[in-house]
Amino acid sequence: MTDPLRPDKPLFTPGPLTTSRSVKEAMLRDLGSRDGAFIDTVRQVRDRLLALAGVSTEAGYEAILVQGSGTFGLESVISSASPPRKKLLVVINGAYGERIATIAEVHGVEVVRLGFAENATPEVGEIGRLLEEDPSIATVALVHCETTTGIMNPVQAVGQVVRDAGRVFFVDSMSAFGAISVDASEWGIDFLVSSANKCIEGVPGFSFVICRREVLLATRGWSRTVSLDLLAQWEGLEANGQFRFTPPTHTILAFAQALTELEAEGGVRGRCDRYRENHAALVKGMRALGFEEFLSPDMQGPIITSFLCPDHAAFTFDDFYERLNDRGFVIYPGKVTQANCFRIGTIGRLYPDDISDLLAAIEATLSDMGIR
Repeated sequence: MTDPLRPDKPLFTPGPLTTSRSVKEAMLRDLGSRDGAFIDTVRQVRDRLLALAGVSTEAGYEAILVQGSGTFGLESVISSASPPRKKLLVVINGAYGERIATIAEVHGVEVVRLGFAENATPEVGEIGRLLEEDPSIATVALVHCETTTGIMNPVQAVGQVVRDAGRVFFVDSMSAFGAISVDASEWGIDFLVSSANKCIEGVPGFSFVICRREVLLATRGWSRTVSLDLLAQWEGLEANGQFRFTPPTHTILAFAQALTELEAEGGVRGRCDRYRENHAALVKGMRALGFEEFLSPDMQGPIITSFLCPDHAAFTFDDFYERLNDRGFVIYPGKVTQANCFRIGTIGRLYPDDISDLLAAIEATLSDMGIR
């Protein structure tokens, strides 16, 4: 049910998200970065993240916290774990895959772009063919849930092809981790990046990398930056539990509480069930209002949905957005290049009642605009 104490507008976005009151309250505490209680919290957070990925330190995996947004975590992996004179194959079917390629090129990493339509999943066989033809490709990067559209990419199948080819597999699971089950070992994932303010429902301030220790150790000497040196970040945390540079203490305290709330909801499966219920209610209601999704249902995940803008002379997204915002609801603009869309997220501390309220506001807004 909707939180009656929530004073803020519900955020139907891909992040930052609506958070629980208790997550916010967890930040009402000041801890020093060298405080034993904070160091213990960081250790526990790292272990709990590994468990969410189905792995552990005993199984040869590490969780590394990186200050900054999710993109900082992506850039940390790209700039630290791309071997010199080798190529990065980036599988692209949206803006966030393209962002990975752009970051790599800025760092002087040679990129092979394998592009697909924004409403199509990658062809796994094509990835395998490229790896067979070009031995200079060292790493394959793939976005798990491409937030441009909400499409779910075939991470497990791609991981098998990459592992069979003996290459490193790098997954951007920014908008999926915590709500979509992942087994990093079984899926052949060497590096996985997500952030605090997505499906785990924390607040912005840090990203995290889950990686195979053996692959991480092999990156020594490759880092192209100081602050985003992933191996150095891990070594600092392992040495004394402390960050090399000022950590986002309050954000990490909030995240620890968010992890507890995720576990109380039934873990990843329980959270996914709620998000799927939200998504199903949204799609049913939007269809009833005359909207059409950009993706076919078999490709659509429960995280965020792109809807085609109405073909009506009175409709502009900016006007639609502002009118909804005035009614107390925040949605997201589109990012699709081949169609005129907008996006609605169904993650964060949202429930079907919130979706019903949004749909009622959308119906009223369309009426005000002279569209219904």
